[in-house]
Amino acid sequence: MKGKFYGIGVGPGDAELVTLKAKRLLDECEIIVAPKTAMEKQSVALNIVKPLLADHKKIIELIFPMTYDESELSKHWDDAAKQICSMLDKNLNVVFLTLGDPMVYSTYIYIFRRIKDKGYEAETVPGITSFCAAASRIDVPLAEGKETVAIIPSAYECENLDKILVDFDNIVLMKVSRNYEQLVEVLERHRLKEKSVLVSRCGLDEEIIEYDLDKFIGQKVNYLSMIIVKKSIQN
Repeated sequence: MKGKFYGIGVGPGDAELVTLKAKRLLDECEIIVAPKTAMEKQSVALNIVKPLLADHKKIIELIFPMTYDESELSKHWDDAAKQICSMLDKNLNVVFLTLGDPMVYSTYIYIFRRIKDKGYEAETVPGITSFCAAASRIDVPLAEGKETVAIIPSAYECENLDKILVDFDNIVLMKVSRNYEQLVEVLERHRLKEKSVLVSRCGLDEEIIEYDLDKFIGQKVNYLSMIIVKKSIQN
């Protein structure tokens, strides 16, 4: 017998947004795998669910560095899948935690594919995405009626950003910290700066909701930040 692999979306930050199914699997599964970006860092996903975990639960933290080097990333994905498969071979059920939803821009996707390709049973449990949670926090619908939506995972790398800002009604710019000032300049050029809201660390400590994007010019913006642009927003 082999164990089963579960990918669980823990939502954006508020433990109360974890689904009932995710909570049940956290209780039932023998191993919890939590991703983090460096040895000295804490796992954000693990911190979200810690209040829900039994004290005896076995937790394994795996490192997935913040790099765009695909060969380095692939090595970490391979190593993680190998470790997880060794647990599954011992008939242990394994939960892999991921922020937001597992099938939306997550590390889990790459682990899931490797484990499925090796013939192991796997199941994905959806979670609330950061941009859906952020839209709820600021009372701004992401889509209504016939409105179109664009989700840009790395806004500073998007070569078609100008066209997207023209073609779509609502736009979510994720990972805005790296080139925040340039993005604000682009929004201003399109006369969308006043139609935009910065949401940082949604549902976590030190959450920020800011309608004046100029306030963070020259400041360090947290990595877990996004800008929601809605052309019909009422200021």
